Amino acid sequence: MQSIAAVNVVAFKTLLVKEIRRFMRIWVQTIVPPAVSALLYMTIFGTLIGNRVGEMDGHRYIDFIVPGIIMMSIITNSYGNSVSSFFGAKFQNHLDELLIAPVHNAVILAGFVAGGVCRGLAVGSLVAVVSLFFTSLSIENPLTTFAIVILTSTLFSIGGVINSVFAKGFDDISIIPNFVLTPLTYLGGIFYSIKLLPDFWERLSFINPVLYMINGFRYGILGTSDIDIRISFLIIIVFIVILAAIALRLLNKGVGIKS
Repeated sequence: MQSIAAVNVVAFKTLLVKEIRRFMRIWVQTIVPPAVSALLYMTIFGTLIGNRVGEMDGHRYIDFIVPGIIMMSIITNSYGNSVSSFFGAKFQNHLDELLIAPVHNAVILAGFVAGGVCRGLAVGSLVAVVSLFFTSLSIENPLTTFAIVILTSTLFSIGGVINSVFAKGFDDISIIPNFVLTPLTYLGGIFYSIKLLPDFWERLSFINPVLYMINGFRYGILGTSDIDIRISFLIIIVFIVILAAIALRLLNKGVGIKS
């Protein structure tokens, strides 16, 4: 049992190191572009438009949108890393070597997910540094902030693995980000408070899981949120459990891999 456990530990560390090296080797393509996009968002929406908007929920508009922009970067990059890396391993048949090795599928999943989390943290940190040129970023609840970041990046990294399992070509890994992830993110309250919406649209917003993540992170940074922070944590954790169970079942059955 000890030897099996040791093999799994080595496998996890190897996968994690490989994933980190993978996105750091091409940092100009993986780390810098999200920071440039965030810079444009903060310049256009935060500075130019924000001066006309004034305050949002008792905060300067730039202060209000910065947490959402950081979280958007974390979401898209943690998802993008795992979906591209897992599909690349599947496409180039690297995944077959892992599947026939004495490594538990949960460890394989954890390795790819951890890589996505690391890229999400790297990009989020850089975007946070960029935001300091526009606002003094003070964290009201550091533990809550860190927990929301880790849980959210974990959730979307798992989602990326699931997407890549079903993908049959490189075009398939862009469908979910373009037609599902991007709309949910923009409608998740990055640039506005849902309290400003009409009753129908405000109630409809509550079915958007990204809303809870952005508001949870905003609570950690600013101390205010449209959503009860306990509900935000509950929603994220429930989605993680569900998606992790689905991803592990797909790996165990070899869906999209062994066929």
